[in-house]
Amino acid sequence: MRLYSGSSEQYIQDTMQNQIAEKLKTSFFNHYRFYPSDSEINSWKSSLRAVKDIFQMGNLYEQGIILEYQLPMTSKRLDCLICGRDKTNDDNAVIIELKQWNKCDEASGDNEVSTYVGGAVREVLHPSAQVGQYKMYLEDSHTAFYELPNPIKLNACSYLHNYNYYKEDVIFDNKYSKILKLYPLFTGDDTKLFKDYLVEKLEQGGGLEVLDRIEKSRYRASKKLMEHVSEVIKGKSEYILLDSQKVVYDKVLSIAKDGFHDKQKVVLVVKGGAGTGKSVIALNLMADLLQKGYNTHYATGSKAFTNTLWDIIGKRGAAQFKYFNSYIDAKSNEIDVLICDESHRVRETSNSQFTKANKRSDLYQIEEIIRSSKVIVFFIDDNQVVRPKEVGSVEYIKDFAEKYKCKIFEYELEHQFRCNGSDAFINWINNTLEIKRTANVLWDSKDEFDFKIFDDVSELEKVIVEKANNNVTARMTAGFCWKWSDPNEIGGLTNDVRVGSFERPWNAKPRDQRKENKYVKLLDGVPEAPLWNINPKGVDQIGCIYTAQGFEFDYVGVIIGKDLIYNFDKQSWEGHAEESHDTIVRRSGNKFLDLIKSSYYVLLTRGMKGCYVYFMDKDTEKFFKSRMEK
Repeated sequence: MRLYSGSSEQYIQDTMQNQIAEKLKTSFFNHYRFYPSDSEINSWKSSLRAVKDIFQMGNLYEQGIILEYQLPMTSKRLDCLICGRDKTNDDNAVIIELKQWNKCDEASGDNEVSTYVGGAVREVLHPSAQVGQYKMYLEDSHTAFYELPNPIKLNACSYLHNYNYYKEDVIFDNKYSKILKLYPLFTGDDTKLFKDYLVEKLEQGGGLEVLDRIEKSRYRASKKLMEHVSEVIKGKSEYILLDSQKVVYDKVLSIAKDGFHDKQKVVLVVKGGAGTGKSVIALNLMADLLQKGYNTHYATGSKAFTNTLWDIIGKRGAAQFKYFNSYIDAKSNEIDVLICDESHRVRETSNSQFTKANKRSDLYQIEEIIRSSKVIVFFIDDNQVVRPKEVGSVEYIKDFAEKYKCKIFEYELEHQFRCNGSDAFINWINNTLEIKRTANVLWDSKDEFDFKIFDDVSELEKVIVEKANNNVTARMTAGFCWKWSDPNEIGGLTNDVRVGSFERPWNAKPRDQRKENKYVKLLDGVPEAPLWNINPKGVDQIGCIYTAQGFEFDYVGVIIGKDLIYNFDKQSWEGHAEESHDTIVRRSGNKFLDLIKSSYYVLLTRGMKGCYVYFMDKDTEKFFKSRMEK
């Protein structure tokens, strides 16, 4: 998707006649169905007029232009891409990142600066780092820029037309020297240098032919990128398949490979409870399918889980890891194989996660997913639905697969690879919470899995911290029974979780959920929300369901609040919405009890070696103890 494309000559005329911003505004509305903000329109007017002057200086009238070009399968848009041919008649394109900045300050990161944008001083990517990421993304995912025999040469730079150059400026600090050399930055004092840079790469014109190549080429991950992601995943020793995991993996891989060549879409549904290795299989499939040359995506509905994968794989590999709502604009069969992990988190519509970066869709989210790919693999646990708008279930997926006339295969994982391999513990939790009946009515304390109930929450935390300090992974979690505050003005966290004299903060809110002080940098030692589970300092905060779901730890501590209690008189579980601070779940009506049970089921099954619990309600504690052998 792009908001404007054509010849540089037409672009110059549109800008001189003050029509360019209006054309972009109209195109924006036609695509997104709402108008851009006044600040964005003013930015277009200012920046595009400045870059028009450079084109005129260089007599660049026979080039091709794309404005506001959306990177495939992302919400990011390039400001400007100009294309043509160099003096050797090779096809070239230049990405130009346009900024209206006039000042920068230092930032702690290797690739960040601080500047005033969007009404506040924020830490943002250095323009050279930002445009460099765009270049690498296109070279990895857009066939025009990597497909032999004559890929278009891609270049990238930034133009800060309001910025005055001086040598000692923070933006030219030595730590940015490498990216500045690769992706040069031009200020308002560098107009001749910027003009010469563009002329060198585009002087022969022929831009409309090059533009046509770009617009007709496909989105498909390059072999180089697929090999990179595959090698990173396979280099992780924790991704080793065992027993039934390997059996299901082989079946799925075989069907996926055959299905890719079939005219009929293929849907594979892999069911499995907590700890059966769904994500392990999914990542191994991802690695091996990429290695075999299949354009494979890995999608989830969890921000925390996806961000952690990005951190493991690295920025370059992030192109293959998406969210379920990333496929609104995907063309039919654009992806070879789409692996959907945590498919119980599929929502009814992507519009419920709507942002200004995305186009509204008339399809259900599951339809967008199925439409986008030739083979779709869903890994799912029906017992882990924790929000009312999460509609993913085995039957739901199969209904839509039948609607699209897909071949459907269904498999189930039965062996337990979490909770010290204890099927008994998972079954006991299911039975005790009355999620489903199992044979494990009583918990045998002699089981190798370490389950304990603590009378003192401080003692529980002490044990968790000791475990974490002894080179094992351990985290504290809790039901969503306390408010979740934004970071304060200096980036500190509030002790929202309070049990008597025990006070601790939740993990930091995700950036996009913060209302006040949204862009305040967190204090040292406070990890951002997506990294709470892997940053050692995460043990100092309490994780909620939305941070913990999808992860596993050696030991997990769980505070069970008063949103779920056992009523001995009625001999049944009760949900108490008034005790919940999860506004969406609290408004779920008769679904509340089931959603809260599922939330605690998820929290209680995060541990691989042990689970330690504190109950706010003593009758509920008494009921659990009644289900334990003495």
